[in-house]
Parts: sequence; structure tokens; C-alpha cells
Amino acid sequence: MDTLSYKTQSANKSNIKKEWFIVDATDLVLGRLGSEVAKVLRGKHKPSFTPHADCGDNVIIINADKVKLTGDKWDAKLYIRHTGYPGGQRQLTAKELMAKKPFKMVENAVKGMLPKGVLGRKIYRNLFVYAGAEHPHEAQQPKELKF
Repeated sequence: MDTLSYKTQSANKSNIKKEWFIVDATDLVLGRLGSEVAKVLRGKHKPSFTPHADCGDNVIIINADKVKLTGDKWDAKLYIRHTGYPGGQRQLTAKELMAKKPFKMVENAVKGMLPKGVLGRKIYRNLFVYAGAEHPHEAQQPKELKF
């Protein structure tokens, strides 16, 4: 009897095809941009998605300094860090962080939406964020990704 045999394929390094995408963050809302980019980085947009493997694509985000926040988050949203010394808690508002490091807000938003642990840190290395419109990844011929 001739029957088709179906077998579940798990993605691994040998059979994953990684692509490069570029996203223009001009006038995009920070959280919505972060969640869509996290999906692409994780590989959830592919039919061959495997939860335990890095099967996502590389993403370049340009114009990160032109991202939008809704409501009064520019003054109310706090980015808190600790220096490691007693009394070393520091905080910046979104407006102060944007003035100091314009790309850091987008990086933090995407990083928070990736899995925690070894796999999440590996996936995070596939993200490249730039404040302006210039980027050094022209040789990879990135495709434009629209949301």
C-alpha cells in the first residue's frame, strides 16, 4: 500500500535560511514596533518555527530617534538601572534617554519581548538599531519590512 509518510521537521543550524530585513521606525509606536520585530527575530512568522532554536531573521531598525510614544509616556515612563553599588539606583525618563542614547529605547523594547535565557540572548544579537537613516549593512541587501 502506497501512503505518504509525514514527519515533523525541527529547524536547526543546517536547515535554517536567515534573511535580512530593514524597518524604518519613523512615526511608529514603540511597543507595537517592538512586538512585531520580536516576532521576526524569533522566527514566528515562518512555517518552520521551532521554539528551542534560533530560526529567526536579522533585523535592522533605522530612524530609531523618530519613534513615537502615546499619552504622556515621554515624561511618565521611567528607565531604571542599578550601578551595583549601595544606593546606586539611577533612573531616566523616556525623554532624557532619547536625548542621551536615541537607539536604547527601541533596543530595550525589543529585548523585553524576547525569551529570557540563553536563547533570548542569542536571538537579541540578530538585532541592529541605528538612530539615523544610515547603516553599515548594505552588503546584506536587506528587504524592507512594513507594519
